[in-house]
Amino acid sequence: MPGLFAPRPPLAERLRPRNFSEFLGQEHLLGEGRLLRRMLESRKLSSLILWGPPGCGKTTLARLLAQETGARLVTLSAVDSGVKDLRQVVEEARRARKQGQRTVLFIDEIHRFNKAQQDFLLPYVEDGTVTLIGATTENPSFSVIAPLLSRCKTLVLKPLSAEDLRRLLERALTDPERGYGREALEVEPEVLAALAEAAEGDARVALNLLETLVESASPGAHGKRHLGLKDLERVLLERPLRHDRDGEEHYNLLSAFHKSLRGSDPDAALYWLARLLEAGEDPRVILRRLIAAASEDVGNADPLALLVAVAAKEAYEFLGLPEGELALAQATVYIACAPKSNAAYRGLSAAKEDVRRHGSLPVPLHLRNPVTTLMRALGYGQGYKYAHDYPGGFVEQQYLPDQLRDRRYYRPTDRGLESTLRERLLKWWRGKKG
Repeated sequence: MPGLFAPRPPLAERLRPRNFSEFLGQEHLLGEGRLLRRMLESRKLSSLILWGPPGCGKTTLARLLAQETGARLVTLSAVDSGVKDLRQVVEEARRARKQGQRTVLFIDEIHRFNKAQQDFLLPYVEDGTVTLIGATTENPSFSVIAPLLSRCKTLVLKPLSAEDLRRLLERALTDPERGYGREALEVEPEVLAALAEAAEGDARVALNLLETLVESASPGAHGKRHLGLKDLERVLLERPLRHDRDGEEHYNLLSAFHKSLRGSDPDAALYWLARLLEAGEDPRVILRRLIAAASEDVGNADPLALLVAVAAKEAYEFLGLPEGELALAQATVYIACAPKSNAAYRGLSAAKEDVRRHGSLPVPLHLRNPVTTLMRALGYGQGYKYAHDYPGGFVEQQYLPDQLRDRRYYRPTDRGLESTLRERLLKWWRGKKG
């Protein structure tokens, strides 16, 4: 008989919740008085974008919402679907609507749809032909077009807690139909806690690890399969850390790294550096951030920071990996521990603002080079004071255009070397600068 000996679906698929009583996590959306709970009670489902990490229940949540509100569910994956598939869904939804049946269109990985595909959906989401539920692991503000976002409620799903994962694993071990409840297993108490920790909030990972652990265990003397921490170490192969070079997590990690440098916390900066390196980030991306921080956040409070950052780039290019990582770590610690000043950064921003506001103001005549006889006749260079002809190599004169003659852009702090620069400017400019 065909299919009689078909293999069982994976444990994660078998354990997929059949109703909300089996659904774990997302209490901030499903708890008493929360948005999804109100939708379920009223049986009025709005179009939604479910944004959350892998294995947090986005697909299951969409299925249950359609099921509990009495709608027909159509599922598409943005990876292998296009406008032709969407057009077919819309036609079927129109026919169903005439018979009083609502259609929920669930699109997995909706961030992979291009603009044209997302544009196609707009009128049908707008007029209620379909209720859209899109699932994405990417920040929808980056990957979903604004008109579609405005027609949907965006809900942020959270990773499952270790406690939720432990309950899920216990269910898998005790369920006689879908799990291992009928099998002779002996599980050390610490195993479930270790599995829940290793899964990092991902239910699918937790169940896959448990399935691998069970299937690889051999029966002991009493016919029972023993699952211990030593067995778990064998199946816990090194997994890549959550990181997407083109997605939000990429920018989140870099942001945390830069802010730790700026905040003078070398321990946090080293932690985020390690996270980036272990996730396979291109070290040149990290080096660019180090060089930027040396200029933007340390500046002239310690000019050596920029030299150290650039030297780290040279050292990395010369040494390669893994030795080059030490140069990144050295620069990270130096920049984090250096005195901070963004005075140069703020000064440039203020100067740019004046450039945009006032346009191309003329260079004062005395600052122009009198290259030709005509230029000299027009007063070019007239009255210019050559600084080296004066005591200390300084003479006060106007260097800015007339409209901006009293403007100050660089306001040095009293931190690090900048305190010396500040005193020098105050002395030279008789208190006008510094």
